Amino acid sequence: MTSATATLRRFNRSYTQRIGALDESFLGLDLPLGTARVLFEVGDGAGVQELRARLGLDSGYLSRVLRRLEERGLVEVAPDPDDRRRRTVTPTAAGRRTRRTLDERSEALAARLLAPLSDRQRDRLTEALATADLLVRAATVSLGTVDPASATARAATAQYFAELDRRFPGGFDPGDTDDVSSMAAPAGAFVVAVSDGAPVACGGVQPIGEGVGEVKRMWVDDAWRGAGLGSRLLRRLEDEALRRGYGVVRLDTHRTLTEALAMYARAGYVEIDRYNDNPYAQAFFEKRLTAPAPAGPSR
Repeated sequence: MTSATATLRRFNRSYTQRIGALDESFLGLDLPLGTARVLFEVGDGAGVQELRARLGLDSGYLSRVLRRLEERGLVEVAPDPDDRRRRTVTPTAAGRRTRRTLDERSEALAARLLAPLSDRQRDRLTEALATADLLVRAATVSLGTVDPASATARAATAQYFAELDRRFPGGFDPGDTDDVSSMAAPAGAFVVAVSDGAPVACGGVQPIGEGVGEVKRMWVDDAWRGAGLGSRLLRRLEDEALRRGYGVVRLDTHRTLTEALAMYARAGYVEIDRYNDNPYAQAFFEKRLTAPAPAGPSR
């Protein structure tokens, strides 16, 4: 056991005990924590698939939890009127009252935990917990290749385009973005990072020459800056390029994206002359990729 894992395990034991996660009736609601959390996430209504993705729950377990909530008269589960293959969950009046009570008691518990601390200690705890939350989510985010024309990919790239429009001095016009075939398998790849069922980062690889690939549409949600997700995504895209036989990878960017410029420099990219006619690009980079060395014989 390393000191890092020991610290994390100790925190998990301490925190779950102090917030009542071990109680059979969480916050006196006559519901275990897992069931109460599902009711909280239902909110004003949610799809069953959305709940599964957001909470990372097994379909069988979620079905049992929803059945218990139905039996208690707290939710109603019914086919989605827009797609009968899907199911939606809606809180009843009793469910909404229970959720309000859950909110109130959770807030009161948090206040009691903070009450003995000084203002300085509260500030330290708030900062530490915010950092811990970000890094734990970063450690558990999933990166996967998807069809660049899929709904998930389009949702991520829409946020990417929106960020460019906010940050570029003259705005950004994505133009015709329907043709994404160059980033489709087998010659290309599109990677999306998902956390709590929502895309938080994306990027693609496409061929632009013999043995040369290009990184495109690389985006990381503002809330995830500082968690190392951008560097992790870039390494994944480089791996995807190598798997497709690209020994060189190129990319372009705008000089207002200072975080991206710094990340590319740290990752070993060197600035080169313009290689395309992208009107928004001001800086152009290239990196020669090398396959990871094979593992040596075990000793």
